[in-house]
Amino acid sequence: MDMKRIRRHPSPVQDPNPDPESDGFLRNAVSEKRAATTAGGGSPAGLRRLAAVFAIAVLMLLSLLVLLPRAGLSLDRFVGTSVEKEGFRVVFDEGGPPKSANTSKDKLLGGLLIDEFDESSCLSRYQSAMFRKVSPHIPSPYLLKRLRRYEALHKKCGPGTELYNKIVDRLNSGQYVGSAECNYVVLISYSGLGNRILTLASSFLYALLTDRVLLVDRGGDLADLFCEPFPETSWLLPLDFPVNQFRSFEKESPESYGNMLKNNVFANSGDAGPKAKVPPYIYLHLAHDYGDHDKLFFCDEDQLLLQKIPWLVLRSDNYFVPSLFLMPEYEEELHRLFPQRDTVFHHLGRYLYHPTNSVWGLVKRYYLAYMAKADERVGIQIRVFESEPGPFQHVFDQLLACVRKEKLLPDVTPEEPVDLTAYIRSKAILVTSLNSGYSEKLRNMYWENSATNGEIISVYQPSHEEFQQAEKQMHNKKAWAEMYLLSLTDSLITSAWSTFGYVAQGLAGVKPWILFKPENRTVPDPACRRVMSMEPCFHAPPFYDCKAKRGVDTGALVPYVRHCEDMSWGLKLVDQDEW
Repeated sequence: MDMKRIRRHPSPVQDPNPDPESDGFLRNAVSEKRAATTAGGGSPAGLRRLAAVFAIAVLMLLSLLVLLPRAGLSLDRFVGTSVEKEGFRVVFDEGGPPKSANTSKDKLLGGLLIDEFDESSCLSRYQSAMFRKVSPHIPSPYLLKRLRRYEALHKKCGPGTELYNKIVDRLNSGQYVGSAECNYVVLISYSGLGNRILTLASSFLYALLTDRVLLVDRGGDLADLFCEPFPETSWLLPLDFPVNQFRSFEKESPESYGNMLKNNVFANSGDAGPKAKVPPYIYLHLAHDYGDHDKLFFCDEDQLLLQKIPWLVLRSDNYFVPSLFLMPEYEEELHRLFPQRDTVFHHLGRYLYHPTNSVWGLVKRYYLAYMAKADERVGIQIRVFESEPGPFQHVFDQLLACVRKEKLLPDVTPEEPVDLTAYIRSKAILVTSLNSGYSEKLRNMYWENSATNGEIISVYQPSHEEFQQAEKQMHNKKAWAEMYLLSLTDSLITSAWSTFGYVAQGLAGVKPWILFKPENRTVPDPACRRVMSMEPCFHAPPFYDCKAKRGVDTGALVPYVRHCEDMSWGLKLVDQDEW
């Protein structure tokens, strides 16, 4: 509420510009004359009346000051509201934008970002620090050094540069270019938004490890969702990229690395010479349906051969980072980059993903309107893998079983409290789901009943699209905004198998409680559990020992790569050096 406007609104009793010919003006003039005569007469009776009025006014003011705190009210609501965050303080002053005492220190996220961008072109890049808790996870100095080195490489070899144009000309001519000064990974736009975000982070880490420049197929909406992450250049693949058919590459394409190995086009060893001329580009099929030969991408000797190829065109819908950590070739470098192994997506996600101004507007307006002034914020992400739309009662029952057991939300009682407590905490619940039924049930439960601990519970859901519409721009804008809003909450509950939830927990840097996938529409027991780490799950990892050339449980090789809580065959990073 704009209190400035309320204070400036003319009083209904005292018109600041009265009409001298009105009856009200004459009555006010007569009343003021009588009051002046009584107060200025100097009689003892008049003085006694003045003293009595003054005493009553003082008593009323004292009573008001006592009652306000007891009613859970604060003068801050009328003057300004402040929200304490860990490490800094966000202040909302008379409807103005949030301010932070340590904005200059926090806005670069511990050195992940650099202060070389035009702020107005991407407001979220530097403003997001004012909406988020200070992360306890500090990026390593070596990661910061490598990010700066990558930025310099991208600036030198990115689209429009002399080196880029030269190597594209060679690609057009079909020439083989060995040990080129600039080498590239081209990521094909594929799958839903959550999968795309996880794959992009994985591909960027691979580019960082192999000194390649990452170029991203813009698809239909990438430029509308994310700001450019690298200074003075672009990560978007130019529209005139000469490999026109790259979007149609798939598992059976002859250009795929797996099929080339299967057909013995060249030896899959870095030491052996190729049987045929090494092509200027190769397609890497790393999607969920990839075959055994495709999975050899995660073997050291195959990487030696791939290093000779200037253009790698990659398609994936997976967060394949855990398997990079199992490769001896990159083991030492990854440990230097991420001494705390479960922070890979947390750091890379905050470095790469900045909502565009239109998406940031969705985030900022919703947060300030519904979430900012709550004492605590709880995020609930519900993803149901059913053919019917729902809502399903067993899913809601599972949610209640989880939040009650883990003490994330208070129980309810039909009894009304007799007295207002000295201070009533407020809790805002943000629900994201394709269906509105779950938030409506939760909202009605806390409207029709009181919370047993006296908390005031508010339930909000920004959108309910009913079904996934990955091809629609506004659908993806809302999805990205809701992932980001979830990452601004204090506690997080996510759904099994959901990349949407993985993105939110990684950006937030928190370990969520994950709702297990129900079977036969019954509530699992337990309903949920706290995850081992904030890292996403790799849903389709290879189970292959490159040295022994046989199958192996890749979730049991090293203590820092384990099987996921929500998918028994998946892999995720944890920050452990011992079993």
